[in-house]
Amino acid sequence: MRSEDAAAGLNSAQRLHLLCSSQHADKLLAEVESILFASKSKSAFRKYKSSLSPAQIKVVEDYVARIRTQMVRVLESQGIPLPEPEFESVHSIRVTLAFIRIAFQECTPERMRGYGDVLEASVRELNGLVDEMVSAVEKLDSYLARGLGQDWEARLNRLAEAGADVGLVKTLERIVNGHGFVEFRPTVSMIVDRLESKSFEIALFGRVSSGKSSLLNYVVQADILPVGVNPITAVPTRLIYGDAPRLTVWYADRNAERTDLARLPEFVSERHNPGNYQHVTRIVVELPSARLRDGIVFVDTPGLGSLATSGAAETLAYLPRCDLGVVLIDAGSTLTEDDLATIRTLYEAGIPASVLLSKSDLLAPEDRLRSLAYISEQMRSQLALAISIHPVSIRASHSSLLETWLREAILPLYESHQQLAQESLARKIGSLREGVVTALKLRLDRASEAGDAAVDRGSIDLSEVEAGLRKAVGRIAEVRQLTFETTHAIRGQGDQGLAEAANSLTDAWLRGAGDTSALANTLVSDVLVRFAAEQASAVSAALKDLARELAQTLQATSEALGFAQVHPAEDLFSAIKEMPRLDPGELRLNTRPGVLLKINRGLSVRHTGNVLRRQIGARVSEAFSNLGSMLDAWARHTLSELHLRFETHADAYRAHLNRMSRGGRVSSAEQAALVRDLASLGEFQ
Repeated sequence: MRSEDAAAGLNSAQRLHLLCSSQHADKLLAEVESILFASKSKSAFRKYKSSLSPAQIKVVEDYVARIRTQMVRVLESQGIPLPEPEFESVHSIRVTLAFIRIAFQECTPERMRGYGDVLEASVRELNGLVDEMVSAVEKLDSYLARGLGQDWEARLNRLAEAGADVGLVKTLERIVNGHGFVEFRPTVSMIVDRLESKSFEIALFGRVSSGKSSLLNYVVQADILPVGVNPITAVPTRLIYGDAPRLTVWYADRNAERTDLARLPEFVSERHNPGNYQHVTRIVVELPSARLRDGIVFVDTPGLGSLATSGAAETLAYLPRCDLGVVLIDAGSTLTEDDLATIRTLYEAGIPASVLLSKSDLLAPEDRLRSLAYISEQMRSQLALAISIHPVSIRASHSSLLETWLREAILPLYESHQQLAQESLARKIGSLREGVVTALKLRLDRASEAGDAAVDRGSIDLSEVEAGLRKAVGRIAEVRQLTFETTHAIRGQGDQGLAEAANSLTDAWLRGAGDTSALANTLVSDVLVRFAAEQASAVSAALKDLARELAQTLQATSEALGFAQVHPAEDLFSAIKEMPRLDPGELRLNTRPGVLLKINRGLSVRHTGNVLRRQIGARVSEAFSNLGSMLDAWARHTLSELHLRFETHADAYRAHLNRMSRGGRVSSAEQAALVRDLASLGEFQ
C-alpha cells in the first residue's frame, strides 16, 4: 500500500501516538546501549556489570541499529516525518549544569541538618566539598557561556593559512586536549583570541581616585568614564575605536547588551552596581577617537582597593590581555606598598610598565622633582627596577606634562604596537609551555611508579592532601559568615559611637582642654572614626588569618606534590587592601560643658550624649550604616579575591592529585605519548 493511502487510514491522534511510541522506543534503545557499554562507562556510579563477550556486544549493536532503521522506515511508510531537534545542545547542557549546581548546594551543612545533626568537625570540610564541586561546575558553565567558536584547531589552521606562526600553540593545544589538561584551556583560549586580534592593550592601574578615569578621558578627548572617589567595581572597561559612540556589556548570567553610552556608570560604579550584583563580566566602549586607531586599546581598571594582582581572578582574566601597564601614583598622596606591588606584578607577568606621577599640578616644581627622585629610588631599592617616571596632569595649566608623556612614551607605540604585541604574546605562550611541561612530567612520574593506589612521595596520603585543600575552602565560608555578622552589626552602632564620643568629650572638658566648638567637632570626629575602626578590625583580622591559613595550605600541598616553591603568602596578603573608613562628614556641633560637669560626671556624659544625638545623631547613624555597607562589599570582594587566588593554585593541584591517585598502571602507549609530547616541547633532547 502506498504511504499516502496508509496515512489516510490513520487519523492525526493515531499518527501522533505512533510517533510518540517510536520516540519512546528509541529512548529505550539508548538505555540498551548504555547497559551494553556499562563496563566502559565513565560514570562514577555504574549500575551494570558486563556479561557479554565482544562478539555478543557486536551482535546486539547490529540488532539495535536494525531496529532503529526499521522504525524509521515504518514512520516513513505512514507518511510521518521525523521531527527536527528542538533544543540547542549548549543551552541544554547549561540548564543541566544549573541543576547539578543546585544538587550540591543542597549539601551545605545548613541544609544537611535536615537529615540529622552535622558534627562540628565536619562542617568546614563539608562547606569546602560543596564549594569545590560548585566551582568545578561553574568553570564548565563559564566555558560554555562563551558560546561556540571554540574550535581551536580550525582557528589555528586559519591563522596559519594567514601566515601566523602558530606551531608551538598548535602543539600545546593538541597536548592539552589529548591529555585532558582542562586547567590550561582558558589560557589556550586567551592566546588564540590574542593571535586573532591585532590590538595592543594599554591598561591603567592605580589606587582609587588616583586619576585614571580623568586621564583616560583626556587621552580619548571625551568625558566618557565616570570620575570621582567612589570605588569602582572589579570590571575593567576597555576603550576601543568605533565609528560611533557605543557601549556593550557582557554578563555572566544573561546575553550581552548593547546600550547607550550614558549608562556606563550603572555598570562600573560601586554606587550603582555594588559588589557587581549585576554580574557584569566585560565592558567595551567604542569611540571615534583618533588616539584609538590602529588597534590601540586603553583599559580603565578598578582601583587598587578592588584590583587583583597576580593569581586572582580579575588579574588572570585581564592581565594576559595587557601589553603595557601604566601605573598612576597620586602626587597628592605618597608611594605605597600597593603601588610597588602593582609594578612588581606587571613585571612578574612579563608586562612592561610605565609609571606616572598623576596630579602633578599639586606640587611645586622643586617638590615634583624631589617626589620623582624618591619614587625612582624606591623602585630601584625595593624592586631592582630602573623605570622612568613621567609627571602628568589634566589641568590646562599643566597639560603640557601629559602631552609630553603621550608624545614620548605612547604615540611611538602606534607604529610599533604589532611587534610589541607579538613579544607580549610570546611571553604568555612561554608561560603556558612551562605549565604544560610540568603537568606532563608529573604524569610521566606516575607512569614510572609501581601503580599503587597511593603515590609514594615520602609516604604522603593524597586523600589527606586533598582534604586539606577542601577544608581551606570551607574556612572561607566561615569567614564570610563572620564578616557578614560583623558588618551588619556595625550598621547599627552609631548610637554607641556617640556614647563613646560623649565620654571622651566630657573627659576632655574635665582636663581643662577648652570648651570651643572646634574642639568638640575635632574630638568627636576622631573618636567616631577610631571607634568604627576598632569595630571593623575584627573583619581585617579574620581576613588576614584566612590569608595566612590559605597560604600555609598551598605551601604544604606544593611541597607534598613535589612542586617548585610557590611562596603564595605575598600573593594572598596583597589581596587585602586598606579597609573603608568612617566618614562622619563636617560636624557643626554647638555644645558646651554644662553645670552637670561640676556635679556628676555620669550625668554630664548622659547629657552630652543626648546633645550629640540631637544635633548629629541622624548623620552619624547614616555614616555607620554606609560604613557597614561599604565594609560588607569590601569584605565580600576581598574574600572573592582570596578564594580565586587560592583556586588558581589549588585547581592545578587537584588536577594533579586526580591523575596521581588513579589506580592501575599507565599503559605503555600512553607513556610513550608523554615522552613524545615532552620531546615535541623541547624536553629530553
